[in-house]
Amino acid sequence: MALMLTELRSEPAFSGVAMGQSLPYPGDGRQKCDLFFGDPLEWVVEAKMARFRGDNGKPDDTSLKDLLSPYPADRSALTDAVKLARPAFGCRKAVLIYGFEYVDRPLEPAIHAFERLASELVELGAPVQAPLEDLVHPVHATGAVFGWEVASRVVTR
Repeated sequence: MALMLTELRSEPAFSGVAMGQSLPYPGDGRQKCDLFFGDPLEWVVEAKMARFRGDNGKPDDTSLKDLLSPYPADRSALTDAVKLARPAFGCRKAVLIYGFEYVDRPLEPAIHAFERLASELVELGAPVQAPLEDLVHPVHATGAVFGWEVASRVVTR
């Protein structure tokens, strides 16, 4: 996250934008939001990595937990979305998932599962997606970044 913020700050369009990491949730100093933008605060973002292989190329059998676990202790993208939907922050909120593609483990099914589960619990905005291409890592060479705005209310059914 720090490297991404450094890159953003070097872009002219973002050079004057206040941004940082680890913003405490109002009323709960133990929990921190991954990214924030603006002064006054305009956006808070919870980010998760979807990496179905380790740096050594071996499958990571627990990686879906980071996206889909319904248990708050696992701090998944799903529980982050629910946490963001509560009215703690008086600004716009988003969940961001960045991940890597593999021939035998594409991102799309996991992203679809996240959207399906999250939309049962919170109101998600339309997805925004950008590719990650020509990366220098020998295992994590391509992927994508996905983002959704999260409304300030938990879905009740």
